[in-house]
Amino acid sequence: MDSPLYIKSEIGKLKTVLLHRPGKEVENLTPDYLADLLFDDIPYLEVAQKEHDAFAKVLEDNGTEVLYVDKLAAEALKDPEVQSKFIYDILRNSKQGDRNVTKTLYSYLQSMKTIDMVHTIMAGVRKDELNVGYDGAKRLHEMLGDTYPFYLDPMPNLYFTRDPAAVIGTGLSINKMHFPARRRESLFIKYIIEHHPRFAGVNVPIWYSRDSKFSIEGGDQLVLSKDTVAIGISQRTSAEAIETIAEKLLTDGGFSQIVAIEIPKSRAFMHLDTVFTMVDYDKFTVHPAIQDNNGKMNIFILTRNFTSGGLHIARRSNLTETLCEVLGKNKITLIPCGGGDPIASAREQWNDGSNTLAIAPGVVVTYDRNYVSNALMHKHGLEVIEVTGAELVRGRGGPRCMSMPMVREDI
Repeated sequence: MDSPLYIKSEIGKLKTVLLHRPGKEVENLTPDYLADLLFDDIPYLEVAQKEHDAFAKVLEDNGTEVLYVDKLAAEALKDPEVQSKFIYDILRNSKQGDRNVTKTLYSYLQSMKTIDMVHTIMAGVRKDELNVGYDGAKRLHEMLGDTYPFYLDPMPNLYFTRDPAAVIGTGLSINKMHFPARRRESLFIKYIIEHHPRFAGVNVPIWYSRDSKFSIEGGDQLVLSKDTVAIGISQRTSAEAIETIAEKLLTDGGFSQIVAIEIPKSRAFMHLDTVFTMVDYDKFTVHPAIQDNNGKMNIFILTRNFTSGGLHIARRSNLTETLCEVLGKNKITLIPCGGGDPIASAREQWNDGSNTLAIAPGVVVTYDRNYVSNALMHKHGLEVIEVTGAELVRGRGGPRCMSMPMVREDI
């Protein structure tokens, strides 16, 4: 395990993880722009930070090295030329084009200390922070009454580090995010991998590029074993993206099968890991509503077609049977979110009761508020470490969403 990236399971002891502590970007949320920025409510930042710090401490207390996006990004951008290109890429991906304000924004960001520049890009730049007029006078577009408050949009979803990229094997999927509000996030990962001394020069395989045509997000990417990756076909991950990454993983990644699992395309069921996570060698959490009344769903096993050189796709419909097949198990236990009760399961799934983070086989981190699901996992022999997420959950994400594992031990 010499690589700085090594993930060949969902449950191996978590050795290194990437987090982002919520910052001022959360305080730039307002009711008028919640939907565009993919939030349903506004977290109270001070409390959210305390909750996040407690989450990070749980990981550290259990032997996990915790890295932070802002610190790694600042260290990766020390070279002035790299920093200049990063700012340019951020502005280009912020729909700036060649607007008059773009040069002012570029100069404004470049004048800062690197860590301050990183934090400012994350927080967004408000119009009242910059004078882009002529010797103090307003520009015409300002005088026309445009009330949108930002020149550079905030990035409040950054604390969900799971989605912009995913470590798979010894390589990385740098993801094309589905919604424009999140597409800039993967630029931080791209520059960290390419320019941070911890990763630069290691020749990390890139399984998927953020510049690809089709969207895919880390919440839909689960490494079930050294042979098998599960990927959700969801609101945010397309079937075309799965076929594209499957070609790379099956050819160069050392994996023998990709399991594509279709889930309802809705805000509540945003990613596969909001309805399905692996918690032990033979145990999974699941939200029962992803299956039909007969317990069926659309599942596809993708393997290499050695005759044609392309993909062979086999259809399945039973989740338990498919998991037994691809993992070589005689029995798989699905632990229903909320105990399967229609009210409790819907409530706790909305509050990320199925979004568990395994930090070792049979040891999971969950939100304490999902007491029905937590009690059931405990009953199934799991060690459940509860953290408070009263404010963090307002962004619609749990412990798995808030963590990007970089290194796990083999199981």
